[in-house]
Amino acid sequence: MNKDMHYKGHIAMFVACVIWGLNSPIAKSVLDSGYITPMALTTFRMIGAAIAFWIVSLFTKQEHVTHEDLLQLFFAGLFGLVLNQGSFVIGLSMTSPIDASIVTTMAPIITMIVAAIYLKEPITGKKIMGVFVGALGALLLIMGSYQLASGSSKESGILGDLLCLSGQLSFAIYLTVFKNLIMRYSTITLMKWMFMYASICCIPFSFYDIASIPFATVGWDVYWGILFVVLAATFLSYLLVVIGQKELRPTLVSMYNYIQPIVASFVAVAMGLDSFGWTKSAAIVLVFLGVYIVTQSKSKAQLDALKALQEKEKAEE
Repeated sequence: MNKDMHYKGHIAMFVACVIWGLNSPIAKSVLDSGYITPMALTTFRMIGAAIAFWIVSLFTKQEHVTHEDLLQLFFAGLFGLVLNQGSFVIGLSMTSPIDASIVTTMAPIITMIVAAIYLKEPITGKKIMGVFVGALGALLLIMGSYQLASGSSKESGILGDLLCLSGQLSFAIYLTVFKNLIMRYSTITLMKWMFMYASICCIPFSFYDIASIPFATVGWDVYWGILFVVLAATFLSYLLVVIGQKELRPTLVSMYNYIQPIVASFVAVAMGLDSFGWTKSAAIVLVFLGVYIVTQSKSKAQLDALKALQEKEKAEE
């Protein structure tokens, strides 16, 4: 892969993951206000982004989407938005911002496994080592949450981490299974349909939560937090992710998640929402190392190209 040809994809993913890193403590503060439930916040994200993308689409070239692709876009929205964001936000309400962000760095490892199953990407020795090292980091995080918690909090912390992890699995499926679909349409066309479908899925489960919000008594800090989550961490970030998804391999797209815990950790500690200890430091190091090892392994296309080159050189001898 020529990295110079895909600099836009790298920049897009870098910025998106910086925003997502900021999103963890900000969304946590919104949920901790007591006014906004996880399902309500998820629905605000889906509806807000859907409205934004449909407005932007009015000023872009209209594309015809086939009925078959509309059905695929529904499932893309289900895995890439509803299950991904729903699991993350609910998990975030049960765990700390730093723990949630560290768990998201497992995404490249999960994506590698899904790509091996669906795209037949080879699992090399480096990939196996990366999976093992990254899994140690995730295990250290979860066990650390278990040891530090007490009573019901102990169970909630682990459940929150696991929900965040399931959100990464959903996103890995989205990156891998719907890669060809993403290549067929513009970013705006894809996002307006996916977020519209996601909104339809979320509204029935969050109607009561939203109707119960005392909007008149909610502070402006909460409203500003919701605005950031909707416009920056959802609309802008997913716009950038699709740009990255068009330019880069699924595993390479997901590797940028390692930026999130760095950003989220500093912000969360600065806001007084969390503390940073040696356990979390060790977990970050292990997961970073696992991600690095995985991304150093060769893709199926690279191995095929290398094999073809070797056969060509052998034939010329």
